[in-house]
Amino acid sequence: MGLDSDAVKVGIWGVEKPKMRKKKDDDVVETGCWFKFRFLGKCMPSGSKVDSSISGSGTQDVESKSTNDTGEDQPVAPVVSSSTTSNEESTPSTPKMGEELKISSQLRKFAFNELKSATRNFRPESLLGEGGFGCVFKGWVNDCGTTPVRPGTGLTVAVKTLNHDGLQGHKEWLAEVNFLGDLIHPNLVKLIGYCIEDDQRLLVYEFMPRGSLENHLFRRSLPLPWSTRMKIALGAAEGLAFLHEEAERPVIYRDFKTSNILLDADYNAKLSDFGLAKDGPEGDKTHVSTRVMGTYGYAAPEYVMTGHLTSKSDVYSFGVVLLEMLTGRRSMDKNRPNGEHNLVEWARPCLGERRRFYRLIDPRLEGRFSIKGAQKAAQLASCCLYRDPKSRPLMSEVVEILKPLSDLKDMACSSPHFQALQAERAGRFNPNARNGSLKLQSEGLLKNGQPTRSLSIPNGPHVSPYHRNYSHRSPKPII
Repeated sequence: MGLDSDAVKVGIWGVEKPKMRKKKDDDVVETGCWFKFRFLGKCMPSGSKVDSSISGSGTQDVESKSTNDTGEDQPVAPVVSSSTTSNEESTPSTPKMGEELKISSQLRKFAFNELKSATRNFRPESLLGEGGFGCVFKGWVNDCGTTPVRPGTGLTVAVKTLNHDGLQGHKEWLAEVNFLGDLIHPNLVKLIGYCIEDDQRLLVYEFMPRGSLENHLFRRSLPLPWSTRMKIALGAAEGLAFLHEEAERPVIYRDFKTSNILLDADYNAKLSDFGLAKDGPEGDKTHVSTRVMGTYGYAAPEYVMTGHLTSKSDVYSFGVVLLEMLTGRRSMDKNRPNGEHNLVEWARPCLGERRRFYRLIDPRLEGRFSIKGAQKAAQLASCCLYRDPKSRPLMSEVVEILKPLSDLKDMACSSPHFQALQAERAGRFNPNARNGSLKLQSEGLLKNGQPTRSLSIPNGPHVSPYHRNYSHRSPKPII
């Protein structure tokens, strides 16, 4: 969903079962590629018979933000105070089922006990992730019905629960049901069904085996290949283009970021989490006036300043994500040196220059990317990030530019200019490299600034002289 100060965004709906270790009394930290889960007790629906020692923990008011420093990807609070919000967004919602809920005939209606059984009593081993809305559990149901089945059989699903003390609440649960119940597209995650029973609110989605783009970009040791990055960018762009230009009623997504892009087994991208989505402007209206909500580092500057929401706000967010895919850097990273905390501001001077753009590309790719493809992608990101929203392209235009990029074969690793840049980087990382480069050249170990064979460190593991480890941490919530 959207914003929560004390919860980690749901992004992993499918990967191996996490290995967890205790950190503090209330924290469970994953040791593999999984998120850090805080206050696990909040994930347990009130009707489930889970060990009573795991108790819930109340959350803060939406304007009173937490100061925790977990360093994980955290959605940011509304970036303006409630005094500047519209009545529609700031008025607390009260459940009025008959007036608010528009149920698609395609959705299955689950009983709470069916989902309780499907997730094995919402046990911690079934937990996939936690967000502002609530927690997501892995479950198994009948292929065509709502009956729970034995794990490993039937249809694998992701069951999202609503925190009764959460900040998102019934209003965003309704947004998920109403939008995803009607919107069907290969690049939108499929909503299978829902549960509304007494005070229980749950949603049932298709299970996404590859998890989130965020996980693959920032939490895995092996970098995503260039062609896969471009495939994911194209799929995500097609999803946004459908929402903006092809849906019966235009939709503004409003929360486009790497943790909301989920991947199926073949790395096809699907947009998830429609809790912040809004209907686009109608008639002669140019924008929707709304309370400013989103994730810091992704939200368009004009939206943050005015609260005026348009489809071009999503285009800006897409530009940020495309830049993350090009650079392997987070949109906001306080662990970077001064001047590099904000990805857009750091990268903007290099985006328009054909020779300097090499410095932007994720060094973990080690030259295994298309030169023409990267140049076009960098130029596209620059266009999406124009400060004037009217100058940004339509998402349908973005799709057309991205279509050929994953198939280009002009790899940078064979470019003399890139090889020279790599040698320069090696000299920066290793002060002795420049002084020793002539010696290496004479010994036949260096050619055009590039090693001709592997270099080894005595009594140590084999390493690449150009490899650099970065510790990625996302920003703390900001009001």
